[in-house]
Amino acid sequence: MQASSIIEFVQETYQTEAFIPLHAPSFHGNEKAYVADTLDSTFVSSVGRYVDDFEQKIEAFTGCAKAVATVNGTAALQTALYMAGIQRGDLVITQALTFVATCNVLYHMGAAPIFVDVSPISLGLCPKAVEAYLTEYAQLTDEGCIHKHTGQRIKAVMPMHTFGHPVELDELVAVCQKWQLLLVEDAAESLGSYYKSRHTGTVGMLGALSFNGNKIITSGGGGMVLCHSEELGANTKHVTTTAKVPHPYEFYHDEPGFNHRMPNLNAALGCAQMERLDSILENKRTLAHQYQAFFAGSGWQFVAEPDYARSNYWLNAVICPSQEARDQLLSETNAAGVMTRPVWQLMHRLPMFEKAMRGPLPYSEHLESHLVNLPSSPSF
Repeated sequence: MQASSIIEFVQETYQTEAFIPLHAPSFHGNEKAYVADTLDSTFVSSVGRYVDDFEQKIEAFTGCAKAVATVNGTAALQTALYMAGIQRGDLVITQALTFVATCNVLYHMGAAPIFVDVSPISLGLCPKAVEAYLTEYAQLTDEGCIHKHTGQRIKAVMPMHTFGHPVELDELVAVCQKWQLLLVEDAAESLGSYYKSRHTGTVGMLGALSFNGNKIITSGGGGMVLCHSEELGANTKHVTTTAKVPHPYEFYHDEPGFNHRMPNLNAALGCAQMERLDSILENKRTLAHQYQAFFAGSGWQFVAEPDYARSNYWLNAVICPSQEARDQLLSETNAAGVMTRPVWQLMHRLPMFEKAMRGPLPYSEHLESHLVNLPSSPSF
């Protein structure tokens, strides 16, 4: 298969020879009306009805006990880790194949990642690789799971649902239970994705969503913490709103908190987008099935959802037959105005994480040199 045929297919699918972005938002509902309403109300910042409405819509859609809106997905993930008790010096097992925000939050909390490989089934954190790493390098003590070589506490496992494809959560939960570890889900890319019958981000103790401009739906900037209990949700809300104790006029804060609050202006946009989420997800599945049919039998492997999952197909991806084919596809598509991207550079190749502990990463390295993300906008 030549890059030219892929370019032609994408242009025919989107019915244009103009520039085709990787993933553009679509605004065809009440977005302008709701945003204008916040301007008219003057409640454009951290107080307003749309914040509450947005949280309630996410709770209803995902089935989580409590959702807490934040200013962006990174803030949501940092909050989730904080509420899980991650402290300075702790170790968190995660994947090297991820967006840098997954690891940035650990760095700024004084914690450190341990990188293990991803699974060919999901492209997310591999339970077998996690178990293998722990068996070799960890031991259970009265203080919990301890790294044999450094004496540091391994506190949590943090999978990222790559491109919206749910990881093997039952297996990861079993590993976490065996080794007394917490499970925190980086579900930034997976709104609308389900592991069996459960929405991603709701299986672990906490999860984090992103509503950046390139996600399934957007609030401009924005994120959401998904909490497994109402009590945890109430505490999370308190911490994200500067830990201010309610009072008619006094300013009293009972613990160190974050100012991670989502502005009402952004929440208004998110509420309007939620009204269209079902149709957006259906369009995404239609597009994914078209890609899958196009690549069938070609030697180019389209990344399809795992058998146990229903994926939102946030970014469609193809695994090229060689690195040379990948490089040619990237070069020719972008030159033709069809935006494609490689997967992220593995985290241990970045200067701030190059000394992080890690296990073998053969499949992560394969994807790094062979995978290409294809245009995935839901409007086509």
